[in-house]
Amino acid sequence: MEKTLDLKFNYTEKKDTRSGFGDGFLEAGRRNPNVVGLCADLIGSLKMGAFQKEFPERFFQTGIAEANMMGIAAGMTINGKIPFTGTFANFSTGRVYDQIRQSIAYSGKNVKICASHAGLTLGEDGATHQILEDVGMMKMLPHMTVINPCDYNQTKAATIAIAEYDGPVYLRFGRPSWPIFTDPAQKFEIGKAWKMIEGTDVTIFATGHLVWEAVVAEAILRSEGISAEVINIHTIKPLDEEAILDSVAKTGCAVSAEEHQYNGGLGDSVAQTLARNNPAPMEYVGVNDSFGESGTPTQLLDKYGLDAANIVAAAKKVLARK
Repeated sequence: MEKTLDLKFNYTEKKDTRSGFGDGFLEAGRRNPNVVGLCADLIGSLKMGAFQKEFPERFFQTGIAEANMMGIAAGMTINGKIPFTGTFANFSTGRVYDQIRQSIAYSGKNVKICASHAGLTLGEDGATHQILEDVGMMKMLPHMTVINPCDYNQTKAATIAIAEYDGPVYLRFGRPSWPIFTDPAQKFEIGKAWKMIEGTDVTIFATGHLVWEAVVAEAILRSEGISAEVINIHTIKPLDEEAILDSVAKTGCAVSAEEHQYNGGLGDSVAQTLARNNPAPMEYVGVNDSFGESGTPTQLLDKYGLDAANIVAAAKKVLARK
């Protein structure tokens, strides 16, 4: 379908966002000797091998001991180090929430919690590894910044940016090969939403892998005479409330799209912002109070209603409520 659509953004290559993290992490290490890495026995999966090879004295393999890894990282910040921890998103949040809350967030430690294999697109590993609650868990922590980039280039830029930011960060990325459609030379600005496509009828707020699906959905809607505005919310906390309110003041309704539970995700943050300032009709595209299962990323996005077709359906539904 994509080949027959008049897309505002296009791609010639697909690559996993975790590779964007790995390449950005290496670049951050070259720029700043205080950047260090810690990994819980998943160096290959997190793409941290290049950093380990170039800076072996600044890399620490903690083994399958994620809670210890978080404690070590917190301690390293006291002497000015900038630790990047690496493991799967499920183990980066659910397994170590107490350590993150008590040792990192509470005192605002400058730890970068880097979480791969997030969401349904982890695929065949199944429900035990497909965490869909992590954004909610992390955004509720005071002092925590939460970032969910959309492709390889944006993930690389975000990784470099968080090394220069003082404070705890949760950086979420994924396993599957995904379209690369953003500028490789982009400047990543934490907390600043990106209006990718202008529109007047409905706003689509998307994050992570679903930004591409929103781009495809916009083209479908435009072919049917509906003007959709697409805004990439790569930073879920702090949220760019001004961008949200300005867009919905124009379009009058909104759709959120994310690879996460309805509860606690981007949609909740957008809805809270609208409720406090300018109530408007809104629909969610996300996982509705369920765990995942094994399957290919495409199969799972289709089954759980997280693809372009479902964003289109949500846009038409919310338009009918205006």
